[in-house]
Order: sequence, then C-alpha cells, then structure tokens
Amino acid sequence: MTTPPRSCPVQHGSPIDTEGPRVSLYSEEFAADPHLAYREMRRQYGSLVPVNLAPDVPATLVIGYHTALRILNDPEHFPADPRTWQKGVPGECPILPMLEWRPNALRSAGLDHSKYRQANVAAIAEVDLHSLHATVERIAIPLINAFCQDGAADLISQYAFPLTFAVLNAVLGCSPEIGQQVATGMAAIFEGVNADKGNAMLTDALFELVNTKRKEPGDDITSRLLAHPAKLDDVEMIHQLVTLYGAGIEPQQNLIVNTLLLMLTDDRFAGNVLGGSLSTRDALDEVLFTDPPMANYCVSYPRQPILIDGVWLPAHQPVVISMSGCNNDPTISVGEYVDNRSHLAWSVGPHACPARSMAYLIVQDAIDQLLDALPELGLAVAPGELSWRPGPFHRALVSLPVVFPKSPPLNVF
Repeated sequence: MTTPPRSCPVQHGSPIDTEGPRVSLYSEEFAADPHLAYREMRRQYGSLVPVNLAPDVPATLVIGYHTALRILNDPEHFPADPRTWQKGVPGECPILPMLEWRPNALRSAGLDHSKYRQANVAAIAEVDLHSLHATVERIAIPLINAFCQDGAADLISQYAFPLTFAVLNAVLGCSPEIGQQVATGMAAIFEGVNADKGNAMLTDALFELVNTKRKEPGDDITSRLLAHPAKLDDVEMIHQLVTLYGAGIEPQQNLIVNTLLLMLTDDRFAGNVLGGSLSTRDALDEVLFTDPPMANYCVSYPRQPILIDGVWLPAHQPVVISMSGCNNDPTISVGEYVDNRSHLAWSVGPHACPARSMAYLIVQDAIDQLLDALPELGLAVAPGELSWRPGPFHRALVSLPVVFPKSPPLNVF
C-alpha cells in the first residue's frame, strides 16, 4: 500500500502535498454512509484529511475533536474571510454561494466580525421564547391537519420544511410572498443546482424585505437589526438575513427529520411515543452528536501555511470542520449522549451559533406536536431504503415517508 500524502516528508514552510488523492465529499457514495467514510479517513489520514468539496475544489477536512477546538478558537491563524481563496474559484462553482465572502459575521474577521456578531446576538436575544412556542404550535397544527386523515405523509415536504420556513418567516417579520422567493433561492444554493440564479433570487427577495421593514418596523429580528447602533446598510442587512435563513431553514429541517428518524428506528426512543423513558430532548442531543444536520462546515482560510498535527495546511485554502467526524472521534466519544452537550454541532469559539435556544425550542416543539398528534407514527419503508442527499455540508434525507392510523383533525385555537 502506498504511503498516504499527509505522511510524506515536506520541507519546512511548505504546504501539504496537494497532488495526492482526495476524498470526494459531494459523491452519492459519501452521502450514503459518511460514518464509514470518516472511519476510513481516520485510519488513513488521522485528524486532517485532503478532500474535494466539489470537482477541483480542494480543502482540508478536520475530523479530530481536539484539533477542531484548537482551530475554532484561533481566529487569528484561521480567519473566516474567504476573499483571497475565492479569487481563483469560477463563478459557476456550485458551492461558491455557501462559502463566498459576505459582509456578515460568518464570513468576516476582526472588527467587522465583532460588528455583525453584536448586531445579530442583540436582535436574536429579544425573541420571546414563550411566544415562539405558541408560534410553533400555531403553524404545526394546520400542517398536521393537512395529512392526518390520509394515514401517510412525507415528513420533510409536508411538515419539517414548511414548519421551519414559516416559523423563521414569523420571527424575521417576512411575508409569505417574499418568503417563497427566499425559499426557492435558498434551496438552489444548498443543492448546488443553479446556485448562482438562486443567489440572485434570494438577494432580490431580501432587499424587498429590508425596504419593507425600514418603512414599517415591527417586533421582529429584521427590524431590530435595522435599529441596532451598528447602522447596517441595505447590503449588510441582506447578508445578515442570508445567514439567518441559511441557518434557520435547512439545518433545522434536517435536525427535526434526523431526530424523528432516530426516534422511529431505535427501541430506546420508539417507546417514547407510547410513554417510554427517553425524551425528545435526549434524542435531539444524541443526533447533534451522531448525525448533526450540518455535518461539515465552520470554514476558515489560513493566512499562511501552518503546521497542525504534523501536517502543513496551505494558505488561503478552505479548512472545514467536520462536526460529525469530530463528534464521533474515538478519543472523546463514549456513546453517552443524555445531558452531554460537548458536541460541536453549534460550533464553538467566536463563530458559535447565537440562536441555540431558539433552535432547540423550535425543533423540540415541532417533534412533540407531531408525536402528540400521531403517537403511532412509523416508517413507511425499511430504514435501509431511505436516501440521503449528496452534498459536502449537510446530512439530509431526500424524504421521510411515514404511516399511521388515520386520525381526525386537531382543534385549531
């Protein structure tokens, strides 16, 4: 067997050999069984893995937990600003909208990062979680009523997506009409299909939302961002909203679905629907460890070649944290997930998710509403027949078909 590239001797100051084989994170084979892929990566490469995020888009994937903590907590050596990197990336690259520079906290460093981060944290902190609980219930019940008499449903298209989307529109103060354009554009970006057109559609819709809220502010995150002392202009506002929609639709949808899959296929949770001992929150915490909805993200771009774990990482090439790979690192994974929140699903350090409390509430309430209404819910197919969507960043099912005894509609209050 040939020596893998990471262990080849390199001269001091030179980057990792980029000519060797790379693992494809966008293939259907990777999507079908990423955990097998992570184990093979760990065996062959250790904590740092040469990967391709898309054809001819090289990166380093971090699958070592302690290595990830070091990187996430070192924004000086691992800044999140991708502008030097993206100069060499074709505009039609399918993952560019997910990684390109935007004037927001996720893609900025230094004072710019602080400015955007403070505005977002302040706007999110004022969300009333009690009102949010009522909002989730108000949105969930009509969705359940739309299929509860059918005895079958796809929980992604008929429940998880429309629920997370409608809840996010509510907290952002976005009308359904503008929101529909946002959803279409965001879907294209995440899928990497017509991503550039999706990006343009998303930008146009959010520009309309910002103009609406400048004229008629309300009790919502968009209005609070506009009123913040940072005095964000229209372009900055659009990119704050891009981040919020990106974090609030796809990852939350996937977290709902992946948690439901665990609860419907694992005997420890299957009993929960009928009064078992493990709760929705327990299942949620386990999925955040084992199958987080954003499996690989938290991207940074070293300013110069840097030596980590005996490997030289090139300057201005993406370093991607595998939350899934790191959480399942054998050096820290003990298989105990109840009340264990040391996972990296929300990231850590200066770019940690500021909306964790909101996300927990939305996802847990969405699942509990569904299981309270349809306690005999079951998968319509064998687990092995489910398909996972290819893509370097998400852990996402194509569909989650379920069956259940036909039930009368719930009362709408």
